[in-house]
Amino acid sequence: MTTLMARLKQRMRRFAQRPGSADLTPYRTLLAAVNTHEERVGALSDEELTAAAGELRERDVFGKDELVEVCALAREAADRALGLRPFDVQILGALGLLEGHVVEMATGEGKTLSGAIAAAGFALRGDQVHVASVNDYLAQRDAEWMGPLYELLGVSVGWLSQSSKPEERRAAYEAEVTYAAVSEIGFDVLRDRLAVDEADRIVPKPRVVLVDEADSVLVDEARVPLVLAGSTANEAADPVIADLVRRLRKDLHFEVDDEERNVYLTGAGSEAVERTLGGIDLYSDEHVQTTLSKVNVALHAHVLLHRDIDYIVRDGKVHLINDTRGRIARLQRWPDGLQAAVEAKESVAATDSGEVLDSITVQALLNRYPTVCGMTGTAVAVAEQLRTFYTLEVLVIPSNQECIREDEAPRLYTTLELKEAALVKEIASVHETGRPILVGTLDVAESERLSTKLRAAGLEPVVLNAKNDAEEATIIADAGSFDRITVSTQMAGRGTDIRLGGHDGEDHERIVGLGGLYVVGSGRHTSSRLDDQLRGRAGRQGDPGGSVFFGSLQDELVTQFAPDHDEPVEVDDDGRITDSGTLHTVEHAQRVAEGVHLEIHRNTWRYNKLVEHQRELLMAHRNKVLTTDAAWEELAKRAPERAAELKEDVSEEVLVGAARLITLYHLDQRWSEHLTFLTDLREGIHLRALARQNPLDEFHREAIPTFNRIVPDSWESAEETFAEAKIGPEGAELAAAGVKRPNTTWTYLVHDNPFSSGLEETFKGLVKMVKRK
Repeated sequence: MTTLMARLKQRMRRFAQRPGSADLTPYRTLLAAVNTHEERVGALSDEELTAAAGELRERDVFGKDELVEVCALAREAADRALGLRPFDVQILGALGLLEGHVVEMATGEGKTLSGAIAAAGFALRGDQVHVASVNDYLAQRDAEWMGPLYELLGVSVGWLSQSSKPEERRAAYEAEVTYAAVSEIGFDVLRDRLAVDEADRIVPKPRVVLVDEADSVLVDEARVPLVLAGSTANEAADPVIADLVRRLRKDLHFEVDDEERNVYLTGAGSEAVERTLGGIDLYSDEHVQTTLSKVNVALHAHVLLHRDIDYIVRDGKVHLINDTRGRIARLQRWPDGLQAAVEAKESVAATDSGEVLDSITVQALLNRYPTVCGMTGTAVAVAEQLRTFYTLEVLVIPSNQECIREDEAPRLYTTLELKEAALVKEIASVHETGRPILVGTLDVAESERLSTKLRAAGLEPVVLNAKNDAEEATIIADAGSFDRITVSTQMAGRGTDIRLGGHDGEDHERIVGLGGLYVVGSGRHTSSRLDDQLRGRAGRQGDPGGSVFFGSLQDELVTQFAPDHDEPVEVDDDGRITDSGTLHTVEHAQRVAEGVHLEIHRNTWRYNKLVEHQRELLMAHRNKVLTTDAAWEELAKRAPERAAELKEDVSEEVLVGAARLITLYHLDQRWSEHLTFLTDLREGIHLRALARQNPLDEFHREAIPTFNRIVPDSWESAEETFAEAKIGPEGAELAAAGVKRPNTTWTYLVHDNPFSSGLEETFKGLVKMVKRK
């Protein structure tokens, strides 16, 4: 009956074209075919199994029969090599991936094995596969864990991390299946784009990318730019301005908007700043683009970015926190001016900034691949975005065992203080039974505040947040132990497997008898998917579990996204709200927040489409310069006398190389300058709306002519250098001619648009400024 109902739901989804509507029926047919091969494949020796997999490489066509054979062989190989025999649902997941879908599999259903089977299938089809994970740890863990499976199937596998050396990276990319964090793949692509010798490039032509935690990578981080920077002597943040901003007072010198996403100087604030800086006029031509900009950035850093919420300070450095994972966002920073302002605010040493040599968003990086597929526990909620931005459909895979977790109705309180008091009381009550409890908090500050209150109540929680992430594995391993209370940020909300009874599972049955892991959410996230990921830590693979979320009308989610909610009518003595109308406030705020984030994604995508198109055109031209004699031919045509003079004493091979280096230098320099221009243009383009102009149209109108000048201008500069540079038999002395690339480069991610939820936020600030003037 359960199977029949699942199939009926699938057909209804398909009929209504609702998210997650990819039809599962064809894959069930393929699964049945896979199961018919079980006895035959089971009789093969290891050598025969490897040979059978190798025979698939010789097929001219890779159709349904080949998919069935791959999964039959991989199921047997996984059983022999890993001691894990894939369930039917894991085979369904692998089939969905091989057909280019994002598969939604419930937490704890074994997505890693499904992904490995699919990756092996792509490799046997003749495609190189990049398995893009969310961090280095998972890339190494999964590659090593699944290694014996790949070996038995005759498929080579490699992995790389942030610390991998160039030769290690090259070896990893030469494997048929490469595991890596998505950011590392992106950084290697950026480095390849600036190569001056074809032999220095290491990333192969993109074929297939299989994305782990697909909703997080494809949606939450899609608009995050990955940046390659070069050394320059950029100006650091002014400590005088940082100190000045610290002394400004809210509502007197500055105002914060209702959503606390933007901050503006008042008239009194502007006067105070002008007086402190020696009687200057902030709005004069001399200061409006420099001093005023620095003051505004410092004010944003001081007022809107909060320590232990948006970032932590550790080892004398500012570390951003990834708000969807609760972890330190390694290698991530805000745009240079804001990063420097936060560092000045915290009185820590300023980090290098440098000029941006190239950048690419995660979305643009993944869209390079002809085949994109992925897996996650929460895809249906973002099915519309996956379809819009990647033309991907979601395939929902049923659970292997029915989830028996008990999800209680959310509890809502009038104030933050009353909510936390009720939360501590609930935790203490459940803890008396010895049942393990996982408390999910929204940020580092809340995790520490709540743990303090629990200790005051006589409880001893274990805390896991970005400050002690090195202890993550140990803490998570025993989070399901008897009598354990774990307070964690979103670090424990995605990709972690909490075993009942602790790391050795010794008390498994005892914990099952108590009801399994009890998940308590201290507040609702801005995305329902993050709530679902946290709930999913309990009730895995048929185990019991429970969950409940607490919330208050003072939570940031409500104050930012539903500030005009109705006052509660029915309130208990402890502050708990019971009237149904107000109880829907949090869900409404969450839907608004998801809508805002979707609009930010769409808006960013609209601007980035043009930039990516320009990048493709430029890289095609650059590749021609890199791989042919086009540079020498063009410069010889532009300066024939100089070319003839050089040919008397210098071999053509040396001249071709020198012309190539000169041309690539000026081409890359113009592209870097163009990126800076586009960044500056986009930051102020919204102001065109005040003149009844469409900002996106105006962005295109200015960006296109500027781009069209890059190649002609680079040729002119190259011609000048070609005429002036000393070129001898040993090569060109380019440094003396000003052709000098950065002696150091580094990579990082930019936390794009940390404040504005749309153009309307800037309009508010501009209207305030106009009124004051």
